[in-house]
Amino acid sequence: MKIRILMAVAAISSLVPAISAAVPRTMRVDYYHTGNATEERFSLDRVILEPLEWAGNPSRPIDDTNSGKYFFEVSDAASKRVLYSRGFASIYGEWETTDEAKERHRTFHESLRFPAPSGPVRVVVRKRDAKNVFQDAWSAAVDPKNMFVDSSRLPSPGPLLELQKNGPPAEKVDFLILGDGYTAGERSKFEQDARRLMEILFAVSPFKEHRSDFNVWGLCPAAEESGISRPSTGVHRRSPVGATYDAFGSERYVLTFENRAFREAASYAPYDHVEILTNSKTYGGGGIFNLYSTVAADSLWSPYVFVHEFGHHFAGLADEYYTSDVAYAKATDRVEPWEPNATALKDPEHFKWKDLVTPGTPLPTPWGKDAYEKHSHEIQKRRRQIRAENRPEQEMDRLFLEQKAEETKLLSGDPNAKKVGAFEGSLYEATGYYRPQIDCIMFSRNDVPFCPACRRAIERIIALYVRR
Repeated sequence: MKIRILMAVAAISSLVPAISAAVPRTMRVDYYHTGNATEERFSLDRVILEPLEWAGNPSRPIDDTNSGKYFFEVSDAASKRVLYSRGFASIYGEWETTDEAKERHRTFHESLRFPAPSGPVRVVVRKRDAKNVFQDAWSAAVDPKNMFVDSSRLPSPGPLLELQKNGPPAEKVDFLILGDGYTAGERSKFEQDARRLMEILFAVSPFKEHRSDFNVWGLCPAAEESGISRPSTGVHRRSPVGATYDAFGSERYVLTFENRAFREAASYAPYDHVEILTNSKTYGGGGIFNLYSTVAADSLWSPYVFVHEFGHHFAGLADEYYTSDVAYAKATDRVEPWEPNATALKDPEHFKWKDLVTPGTPLPTPWGKDAYEKHSHEIQKRRRQIRAENRPEQEMDRLFLEQKAEETKLLSGDPNAKKVGAFEGSLYEATGYYRPQIDCIMFSRNDVPFCPACRRAIERIIALYVRR
């Protein structure tokens, strides 16, 4: 009996290397995305083997959510079988809708990440056409044994913080909070900021109910100077991740255009989603589906901005507001948007959240739209003046508090305030697009939850990454 036990232990031990080897590394395809408002080109930059194993859910490699402006598939070159797919959005995809794209070309660096294959594959990128149907846009052959696949290790951006661990990366949503603009001496501040915002996220439904489905990690590459760039005020910083205000000329929009720096820093953590936490106070943030979201850590409004922008990044939620200044050109046709919380309502009897509509609620749903717009346009006028005169951030905070008090009264007192329906005004448009409720985290800075349609969309994405 003892001999049999020893033989069994030896057999199990011999399997350990094989099991470990079965977990693939993370492969990244870097490429350049070039064009203008009327043409678009892709070109391969390099193929990278990142330092860590793939952290994704092995039981859900295929994305069936129909989310994103773009979509990519990785298929076995010989059998054509799809091995992995994901929807996503991109900085280029937003930029091409701006006025600048009508006047000049620009190039953006982008990446696709997937479990490293054992043999040659073809990577295909698809983009939605004018009717929001995916069409092939670019493809590239990738051979993991090619001598130019780069497996070199870069200097670590710093120790990995385990902010919350509920299980192996392959079984959980792995959420990375990546600091930018924090000096080595401000590392403890980053950790405090990251933990504070993590708690804020998990106080909001449905993240609250799914907290055990998340691992949260922290990384903070040391910056030479404190803070990030804000070009509209003449402030420029060489921060490690490259985050900056004034993206596309919008003073509040924070993005990084340094994709390589972002990806190289993030590669030292297991991650499915990333929040770039900037060491700054001015109101600002941003969020792009399946790329990253950003927030200014020290803004009075960071709790709201963090959750709102994470909604964009995590679940592809649309902006439901429509009176604020944005950099994007208005839509010329009201096609049905892919975002789960906006609709063109072409068919009121069949639309994406019809099953959630409060019984007896008319579609479209009436609300105090005129009074809201009158107040909101006045606020935007004053907001532009504060920024144009570069007045203290406290003045902007006071304006937003005034706006919040008045809008809360207007919206919460509406007869249809608690109902799910189709409320006109969404996706930066006053007419033609509709949102599920009169108010939501994706609509205002008021103290309101995600609407039922947004909550359902978030839970659908959680299920894509959690191994049950």
